[in-house]
Amino acid sequence: MKSYLTIGLLVLSNIFMTLAWYGHLKFKELRWFENAGLIAIVFISWGLAFFEYCFQVPANKIGFDGNGGPFSLLQLKVIQEVITLIVFVVFSMLFFKNESFRWNHALGFIFLILAVYFIFKK
Repeated sequence: MKSYLTIGLLVLSNIFMTLAWYGHLKFKELRWFENAGLIAIVFISWGLAFFEYCFQVPANKIGFDGNGGPFSLLQLKVIQEVITLIVFVVFSMLFFKNESFRWNHALGFIFLILAVYFIFKK
């Protein structure tokens, strides 16, 4: 159960992280933000990043085997990186139509999946 909760919290965290890091690139298309300056965008992104940490910190606390969770520190990091890339690809395909997902990206993901396999191998 802790593993599902950890992964769910990491997914939520990464959704907010992706919005904070890359969402501002689309803010200018929204009427409210079309004239926002860099400082305003930084503060908006910080506000979004706050929610990232609200999910990331509990995910790591619950998931870490040193706190009774199912994952080692290295496993948590690899899981988080894979989730980050999956969320980012979905985000970029939905909001940045000019970006494409090519064979070399798919191959890179295969290697990441292999990395997860080897990190979890005893």
